[in-house]
Amino acid sequence: MIEAELFVRQALERGFGLWSGVPCSYLKPFINHVIDDPSVRYIPAVNEGDAVAIASGSHLAGIRGVAMFQNSGLGNAVNPLTSLNNTYRIPVLLIVTLRGEPGAPPDAVQHGLMGPITTAMLDVMQIPWEYFPDEEAKVGEVLDRAIASMDGTSLPYALVMRKGSVAKKALKSSMEIRVPKVSRRGGAFFETDANASRSDMLKAILDAAGDDVPLLGTTGYTGRELYALNDRSGNFYMAGSMGCVSSIGLGISTVRSGRVIAVDGDGAILMRMGALATNGYQRPENLVHIVLDNGMHESTGGQATVSASVDLCAVAAACGYRNVFETRSPEELRDLLSQKDLSGITFIRARTIPGSPEDLPRPTQRPEELSKRFAAFLQNR
Repeated sequence: MIEAELFVRQALERGFGLWSGVPCSYLKPFINHVIDDPSVRYIPAVNEGDAVAIASGSHLAGIRGVAMFQNSGLGNAVNPLTSLNNTYRIPVLLIVTLRGEPGAPPDAVQHGLMGPITTAMLDVMQIPWEYFPDEEAKVGEVLDRAIASMDGTSLPYALVMRKGSVAKKALKSSMEIRVPKVSRRGGAFFETDANASRSDMLKAILDAAGDDVPLLGTTGYTGRELYALNDRSGNFYMAGSMGCVSSIGLGISTVRSGRVIAVDGDGAILMRMGALATNGYQRPENLVHIVLDNGMHESTGGQATVSASVDLCAVAAACGYRNVFETRSPEELRDLLSQKDLSGITFIRARTIPGSPEDLPRPTQRPEELSKRFAAFLQNR
C-alpha cells in the first residue's frame, strides 16, 4: 500500500501535469489527493471517454495527461482509446481499477463479468499494462516503464489498480459552486431556415482564425471539408472518437494560452452532451465551441438527429458557458469570432443546410503525422 501523495509527486516530477477522471471507491484516496493538491490540474469528467479525450488534448499541447476510472467504465473509453489514441498515436497514462478481480473477495454483482475481462480488453486494444504499484520502492520504476513504453510506441499505457493499493485519504476541499452567467445570446430557437453550407461556415471560421489559432474539426465531413478548404498545421482533423472534439479542446485550452476553436456537429454533440457540463464548469477563457448543425448524420447517409427538438444554446448556457450565440449567417459567425472583447468560454450554434462538395478528399497524411504536426504547432505558439 502506498500514499497517494507519493505517486502524484513522482508523476509530476516526470511531467504528468493534467489529470482527469471519474470516481471509483478504489480511486477515492487518489482522487481526493489530486482534488486537494494545488500543484495538480485535475478535471473531473462526466464519463470515462471524455477523461481520455481531455488527457489527450493536454498531451497534444505538451503536458503529459492521466485518465483514471473504474474498470466498469472502460467500455465508455473504448471509442477514443481505439479511434483517437491508437489512430493518432496519442499516449496517455491510464489508471483503471480492477473491481471484481478473480480470486478476490466478492464484489458488487455488476462487476462479475468486467473483473475477469479487464486486462483482456486492454490486450485486445493493444494497450500495454501492468498492475498499479503497491510499494513505495516500485513507484518510480513503474512510472519510468510507462514513460518508456509511451515514448517508444506513442500509445497509452495502463496501470491496473487492485483494491487496497493506496492508503485512505479524506477529502478536505469541496467543489466550488459556479452559477451559470450568460452575457449574450443571439438568434432564437426554432429559426431553422438556414441557407449556408458547412463549407460556408468553415470558410468564415478560417477567415476569423487566421494562421495562429488551432482548429479542431469533428469526425465526418467537417474535418474533411476543413482539410479541403485549407490544410494547415494548426488544423486537427478528427476521424472516429465521435463527440470528443470539445473535450480535446478543453485539454488543450487548460494547459495552453491563446484561443482554441473546436468545431463540432449536431450528431456528435448529442452523443456526448455531458461534455458541455464539464466544459462549462471549467470555463477556460480561451475555448470557443462551435456546433455546425444541419440536423443529420450526413456522412453516414443523412439519418436525422433530434437537434431540431433541442435548444442546444439553452443547454450550453445552463452548463455555464459564458457567451452563447445562435447564427445562420457566415458573415455573422465571422464577426462574432473577430470580436476583440469576446472573452470567456463561448458556444456558437451555426445552422447549416445539408450537402457537401463532390469528391471530398481525405487527408493524405497519416493520422500520426497529422497529430505530430498539430502538437508541434501548439507547442511552438
